[in-house]
Amino acid sequence: MKKIAIILSVILLFIFSCSKTDNNEKSSISINLGPEPKTIDPTLNSLNMASCYIHHAFEGLTKIDSNNNVKAGMAESWNISDDGLTYTFNIRRNAKWSDGKPVTAKDFEYSWKRAVDPNTAAEYSYMMEVVKNAKEINSGTMDYNNLAVKAVNDYTFQVELANPAAYFLEFIASTGVFFPVRKDIIEKYGDEWTLKPETYIGNGSYKMKERVPDEKIVFEINTNYYDKNEQTAKEINFVLMSDPNTAIAGIRGGTIDFSALEPPSAEIETLKNDGYIVGNNAIGTYYIELNITNKAFEDKRVRQALSLAIDRNYIVSNVTKGGQVPAGAFVPTEVRGLETTFRKENKEYIDVNNYEANVQKAKALMAEAGYPDGQNYPVIELKVSPGIYVLVGEALQQMWKENLNVNVSLVQEEFPITLQSLLEKDYQMARMGWTGDYNDPMTMLDVMLSYSGVNHTGFNNENYDSLILTAKESADNNVRMKSMAEAENILMEEMPIIPLYYRADSFIKNPKLKGVVLNPLGRHKFNYAYIEE
Repeated sequence: MKKIAIILSVILLFIFSCSKTDNNEKSSISINLGPEPKTIDPTLNSLNMASCYIHHAFEGLTKIDSNNNVKAGMAESWNISDDGLTYTFNIRRNAKWSDGKPVTAKDFEYSWKRAVDPNTAAEYSYMMEVVKNAKEINSGTMDYNNLAVKAVNDYTFQVELANPAAYFLEFIASTGVFFPVRKDIIEKYGDEWTLKPETYIGNGSYKMKERVPDEKIVFEINTNYYDKNEQTAKEINFVLMSDPNTAIAGIRGGTIDFSALEPPSAEIETLKNDGYIVGNNAIGTYYIELNITNKAFEDKRVRQALSLAIDRNYIVSNVTKGGQVPAGAFVPTEVRGLETTFRKENKEYIDVNNYEANVQKAKALMAEAGYPDGQNYPVIELKVSPGIYVLVGEALQQMWKENLNVNVSLVQEEFPITLQSLLEKDYQMARMGWTGDYNDPMTMLDVMLSYSGVNHTGFNNENYDSLILTAKESADNNVRMKSMAEAENILMEEMPIIPLYYRADSFIKNPKLKGVVLNPLGRHKFNYAYIEE
């Protein structure tokens, strides 16, 4: 009996030890990035938060590490020609898709050409113009198969750039349009391929485990990933919701660990005091996008007046309260310039600290445009997303009424719905934000190219396009920066967008959640995250 008791004790100790190890290793976290994403196809996505899903399930030739530095991804090494135009990437031999098939250079060739194929209609196709022939393909003068990329063999991928681009390795690490996708999967399942775990085949550190529309997207570690043992979170449950108050309740109640929804300004101070707020400097700008093909905004004096009549200091101090900086231009404060930052080296076009003078100028501009004291100016509609944007919209509504006697109707709707209206130019004004894909002024300014898929304003200026092209084609950084400064000057003169504030994020987080990697480009990673007991 004694022998049996000893054996039983050993068995129980073994079971307990295994159970304890499992509990220690278990790391399932719940993350809220917003409502149901429009798409999580790397080629088709243009929304910043949707990029977070994609960056867990897919990986480019390079990737961003936990210190936000560029390192080897699917390519274990690369060579750059002396003229900076030709990049030869060596695909790692142990790179695999989540279904176990090898990742090859042919996957990258297919994916990059898919991005510029007119039939794909990718909003981010213009970003491919860093690659030779992409601009001609996008303009319709060249077949997409002529994109200057090729699989030399299964493990060698060669790219020829249109012009030298110092940011290229960071660009392809951050931007989903450069990630590989599987030709056989897309050809078999079409637009439905992203909707089920069985068909959402990626090459990143995680794979889809479950998807319930408008409820959740669950990821688990991709056991075929070459670096699978370095992933901390065993499961990431992306909870789909758009109401920040519900998210706050979930975090306080322990059912959610992190929310990217901007907290209501009235709650920020309390949340900070309770340790639920974490901040992050970002490369981005929030603005109002104007449909300048609409009669109400055809006159740029009206657009300028609407911009000048906004008290940006009031908005960031009393409405958003998240550490944002009033925006007097489009390129944000964190973006590099020649020696310091682009913003320090170039003027702010709107004097945000001279509000009274701005209002007087705004009134004069409206009168010049034929609308003295707002007479005969139509009621205009502003689309805003739920949460803090409603409060921002209400502040704008009041300022435009008080200063210009302009009446504004607010329409509250989920941003994916607004985005569809923007694409169809079936709108007047809408709140918008842009977060950069790399740290260079170009990441902001080429958004407003006449043929950009994310320029929804109808802004089409030959001089602007020409200056941006000059900046893209020049290897001389002095020429580049000068051209981009002149382009921004045109943008602020024509005012198809109204900058409000430079982005600074406040996230709601469980204090016990550790290891979240916040990225200034908005590509936040949760693979190193865990709950500290």
